[in-house]
Amino acid sequence: MSFDLDAWLPSPTVRVTHRRESSVDAASLWEAARRVRLADTRVLGRLVRLRIPGVSEDQSYFELFRAPPFTVLHEEDAALIVGLVGRIWTIRRDYPSLAGPQAFLEWTAPGTARVVFANWALPPVEGGTQATLYSETRVAVYDREARVGLAAVRPLISAFNSLIGSEALSAAVRLAERVRP
Repeated sequence: MSFDLDAWLPSPTVRVTHRRESSVDAASLWEAARRVRLADTRVLGRLVRLRIPGVSEDQSYFELFRAPPFTVLHEEDAALIVGLVGRIWTIRRDYPSLAGPQAFLEWTAPGTARVVFANWALPPVEGGTQATLYSETRVAVYDREARVGLAAVRPLISAFNSLIGSEALSAAVRLAERVRP
């Protein structure tokens, strides 16, 4: 892994991590993860479509993360890190577009959050046989208004964050193992 999530959000207010192992190699696992569509994740896909207008259920998560309101922060062979800024707790879907990674780093608008979504695949650890697909989401807020907003959605984060692992990452593993080379 040649990236450091702390470079993007060193002290997150919320941090959620998930991982799933697979018997396929990391490249095949990552390729499968790139193909998972919102329709492949029943509840999570519906939640995403509710929060981000114009997203199709046939769209892949990889396509979703590479288009506004997300900003690609870092990408390599088996990793994608994207950022999102705004009032993530409102119904208004207030997600300003950013000019690039530096704009994400410099974002300081009052009453808003910065969010990092990182997904990557790693080969087996030494002596192991299973590649691993990882997902980490970090949220940072910096003022009272944003802390209040985040507190309002924290129960939803707690209730639904497991869908990342149980639906999205699991769908990638099933797809990878079904199309084994």
